[in-house]
Amino acid sequence: YYPKIYSIECNNWDKMPNSPKKSLKKVIKEEKGEKNQSRNLKQAKLEVFSSNIKTELKVRDDVCHTYEGHKELAEKYRKFVGAHVSASGGVDKSVNNSMNIAGMAFSMFLKPSRGWNAPPLKQQTIDLFKKNCETNKIEYCKFCIPHGSYLINLGNPDEEKRSKMYGAFEDELKRCDALGIKLYNFHPGSTVGQCSKEESIQFISDCINKAHEQTKSVITVLENCAESKCVGYRFKELSEIIERVKDKSRIGVCLDTCHLFAAGYDVRTAESFNKVMVEFEAVIGLKYLKAMHLNDSKGQFNSGLDRHENLGKGNIGMECFKFIMNDSRFNDIPLILETPDPNNDDKVYKKEIAILYDMLVENK
Repeated sequence: YYPKIYSIECNNWDKMPNSPKKSLKKVIKEEKGEKNQSRNLKQAKLEVFSSNIKTELKVRDDVCHTYEGHKELAEKYRKFVGAHVSASGGVDKSVNNSMNIAGMAFSMFLKPSRGWNAPPLKQQTIDLFKKNCETNKIEYCKFCIPHGSYLINLGNPDEEKRSKMYGAFEDELKRCDALGIKLYNFHPGSTVGQCSKEESIQFISDCINKAHEQTKSVITVLENCAESKCVGYRFKELSEIIERVKDKSRIGVCLDTCHLFAAGYDVRTAESFNKVMVEFEAVIGLKYLKAMHLNDSKGQFNSGLDRHENLGKGNIGMECFKFIMNDSRFNDIPLILETPDPNNDDKVYKKEIAILYDMLVENK
């Protein structure tokens, strides 16, 4: 049912489905001709490769893919799937945007993701956010996990720059407190090539400890990263931050499937993903797993490329996501899609959420 993935760089052409060697010869023969030498062999290989892994995913018609239908499945099987939604016009709008795609969890930016300045939250906005959650019976304390600004880098060794970034970090945590949100996800940071990772880890943990003293109860959730220059590339780096955080009840981890894959953690099959989770438990501990980001990958395995792709259209494949939907280690946490939505019309997320819930139903 799920197409297997084969790397172009590996000599696996004989093993690929649908007789790709035969298909490849046909492509070259048809387009090359006696005089036309324009067809590049590598490009022909790429097209055959793509045709074998990029299948159109279909939604089951025997499952109720409405908000209420997904709510019933979420409560029964303890899987809370959603997406990163727009908060344009105010964070209170994010609740209905999540409902419109039948999401059971959601993420959003608390303020512009690439801007330093934002007006304070109005009490009216805070009240509307809470009212919308209560009206729609969304447990925003458990399944809403805002994403931190992309400008924040708590690992920067430049004290002046880090101070400015810390200010933005603390402000976002205080916004979570005001809204009643208990989870806040952010990228730990980078050395920017000016210090060791050990130093960056200390800067990050110092900032977290300071922010915890200035805020009430929000849990700061570290996201693993795809690039080796960033802190959080290996589980050990995340563990070292956690070790330095004083209040262990207010620190956690969000695992991004694309970032895992790009960093050399193989999540393509249930067997390989299970090994990754065994390592996670040994190095960090399952009690710290607070959320997942569900993304396929445009980049190859261990490439270091942070390029998200839609489910089933990248190099990870669907078995990864089926594993997540049917493994109890991912119960009762936000499972958030961050896949490309070029037209911003909600159709992509709505379909992918439905497909993920289909995986849950078909296995029961």
